[in-house]
Amino acid sequence: MKRESFKTRIGFILVSAGCAVGIGNVWRFPFVAGQNGGGLFVLVYLLFLFILALPVLTMELSIGRKSRTSILKAYKKLEKKNTYWHLHGYLALLCNYLLMFYYTTVSGWMIAYFFKFLNGTFSAKPSSTTVFSTMLNNPLEMTIWMAAIVVLGFFVCSKGLQNGLEKISTIMMSSLLLLIIILVGHSLFLPGVKEGLSFYLLPDLSRIDLKTVITSAMNQAFFTLSVGCASMEIFGSYMSKEKTLLSEGVKICLLDTFVAIAAGFIIFPACFSFGVEVNSGPSLIFITLPNIFMNMKGGLLWGGLFFLFMTFASFSTIIAVFENIISTCMDSFNLSRKKAVIINCLIILVFSLPTILGYNILGEVKLIGERDILDSLDYLVSNILLPFGSIIFVLFCTISYGWGFKSYMKEANIGEGIKVKPWMKYYFMIIIPILILFLMISGF
Repeated sequence: MKRESFKTRIGFILVSAGCAVGIGNVWRFPFVAGQNGGGLFVLVYLLFLFILALPVLTMELSIGRKSRTSILKAYKKLEKKNTYWHLHGYLALLCNYLLMFYYTTVSGWMIAYFFKFLNGTFSAKPSSTTVFSTMLNNPLEMTIWMAAIVVLGFFVCSKGLQNGLEKISTIMMSSLLLLIIILVGHSLFLPGVKEGLSFYLLPDLSRIDLKTVITSAMNQAFFTLSVGCASMEIFGSYMSKEKTLLSEGVKICLLDTFVAIAAGFIIFPACFSFGVEVNSGPSLIFITLPNIFMNMKGGLLWGGLFFLFMTFASFSTIIAVFENIISTCMDSFNLSRKKAVIINCLIILVFSLPTILGYNILGEVKLIGERDILDSLDYLVSNILLPFGSIIFVLFCTISYGWGFKSYMKEANIGEGIKVKPWMKYYFMIIIPILILFLMISGF
């Protein structure tokens, strides 16, 4: 069977960026920036994005583009005889499943809030704390929203790469970028815009701990691109050889970063306009921001647009990861796309239920370090599987026992654009794994 491919280069960029652009950009980035003093954090984040995350991204893409298949078969095609790199392929597939077992629930929260603003739930100005806790204590409501996201996501993927994932991602990412422009434009006219942007953009060493800023910025830069579980490898297997992988990787990073930084332009002026603490943590999205919107003129409209933006951001990641899972099952287990879609839709629906029940019926269940089910899954994926997987990709692409640096460099440099240089080998092979190990240890 002929391998599917992207119809256009912009389709590849938008789908890949859609995978990277997710809740981490819009939810995590602003509150982490707020906790770490704003401006300096943003600068350090940008530095680590390009010296740490970008190289790993190009390695995933190069494995996919060279092998023209999903991760399990890709390792088997490229690894040397009597080596076992392909075992990581099973771990990468597991990582994608675990990510979807909780990410679909959070995405369900986003679309639920969009409809709550749309149908006037917040018009009576109930406490946003009450709205959120009521939703968490209603497993049926959460299951409906989660199931809607899952079924819709697999329906999109059932249409194939060009007619499903590429077409919908292009529409959705274009809409997301338009929503960003509208929301940023609105925030720039709020009364607290000057103080908010000063906090966000101007470094102030007096209000931060430099060591914490560096660690947090490195962590955010690394995890924002979703590298380590072959989510990007699958899109490499569909891409053309027109441009070098560093060039394409830079475009993905820039688009991903644009969304993350724009989220700060939306949130910080609003926080300063209404006297809200900018370092209020994850509750910023579901508790703090709804209260802010309801104190604004036209708050229902702006709140609805914001959570539509959040829905697009999270759903773009979901359909990208679904495509990775479907493609891996098709390539490795000889399933048709239709069978892979049906089987995996049922798997995700069933195994996402414990995350929902962890906020009500299974509320007393604590797993890793007294974390609830969702936080335990997130910790396992973000702090263990993604960094470990990234180290495997780096070593596979740089050491002679793996695919090797020459083979990786040759594939990465096909096409026009920025080239990987021979002197980068030892930086990639030694420094990057050390930095990732540092992240893993700090995560523990």
